Amino acid sequence: MKLDRRLFLGASAATAASALSAPAVVASGHGNPKVVIVGGGAGGATVARYLGKDAGDRLDVTLIEPTRRYYTCFFSNLYLGGFWDFDGLGHGYGALASDHGVNVVHDWATSVDGGMVRTAGGGAFAYDKLVLSPGIDFVDGSVPGWSVADQNAMPHAYKAGSQTQLLKAQIEAMPAGGVFAMVAPPNPFRCPPGPYERVSMVAHVLKERNPTAKIIVADPKPKFSKMSLFQEGWNNHYSGMVDWIGSEFGGGNVSVDPEAMTVTIDGEKTAVDVCNVIPAMKAGRIAEAAGVTEGNWAPVEPEAMTSKLDPNIHVLGDASQQGDMPKSGFSANSQAKVVANAVAAELTDSRKFPARYANTCWSLIDTGDGVKVGATYAPGEGKIKSQGGFISEVGETADLRRRTYLESVGWYESITADIFG
Repeated sequence: MKLDRRLFLGASAATAASALSAPAVVASGHGNPKVVIVGGGAGGATVARYLGKDAGDRLDVTLIEPTRRYYTCFFSNLYLGGFWDFDGLGHGYGALASDHGVNVVHDWATSVDGGMVRTAGGGAFAYDKLVLSPGIDFVDGSVPGWSVADQNAMPHAYKAGSQTQLLKAQIEAMPAGGVFAMVAPPNPFRCPPGPYERVSMVAHVLKERNPTAKIIVADPKPKFSKMSLFQEGWNNHYSGMVDWIGSEFGGGNVSVDPEAMTVTIDGEKTAVDVCNVIPAMKAGRIAEAAGVTEGNWAPVEPEAMTSKLDPNIHVLGDASQQGDMPKSGFSANSQAKVVANAVAAELTDSRKFPARYANTCWSLIDTGDGVKVGATYAPGEGKIKSQGGFISEVGETADLRRRTYLESVGWYESITADIFG
């Protein structure tokens, strides 16, 4: 089943969006407390929307995001597999500005100092509360032989958009009987776009277009989320195509040569036609610039995602080190609602509700074969702690798997509306 979904802004929203291309200026003030949000993905845009919707008359809300159109990592694997239209991944910020009064600034945040966020375009934005939701960056040198400069030869496709389009084009151009290789990331990593759903979607394309092709996955981990479900699916749909090499068999001893297009796993060099390198990850660089990281991530308090290093800064989504929640768009959206409530309560003396969080991650293995895992969470023992979860089971009926996939489609529609308005 192929679903095409295109997002059109109305004339008024489009006009508002075009106005956002003006040079960055300090958020207008009318005596209201100022909230600055850096990062316009599932976390940051949700905070901006909820603050604008619920407390916009009492707060000045500024969202700083470099891109004018955000492409979701969730469902980007389905685009690779031919189940989703690329334009359907993209979402604009016009409604945040026109409907919710958010001052949207398209620029790179470069530094945080003395209650001020500065941007590459020369903007300076004072804040009473700062919310950082910058997503991920990559750990330099985590895959020997690869750097970000090599992302066109060996794409990561872990920041959706042109990288996702590039990887799709490379997969479709593979020669008959060619080899697709993936270097999977160590824990913790952003998911989606989950590596193992991606393997499934690549296999789906190759089964249709290039059935003698092979997939090699070099993985530094001995196991992964939904492992039995994916392996069941690979055996059922793509028998003999996928070779997963875990840490026990040298999957963590990997180097690549982008110029020669080779992957060396535990000393054995293999020529490949496409190589998807997914490096180790860390918090987006503005979190480090703000002084709220320890190691690769930003530690936060579980009650409101407040930085443990600066009480005036909240860090949420992929960049945070918060406990049991995975680094997913669903998690970021859930955390954002807690943050928006906490910020509004502190700055406007409105009601603060107890923190509750949730996450579900869906994965598509083949046409109509959807699986999921999820849980609810609450603050506990100094971290966000799981309160119990659920997961699809091996051997489920085809009808149940189809309904799980359709459930994920409904979720995509609802969450993107919740994020971007």
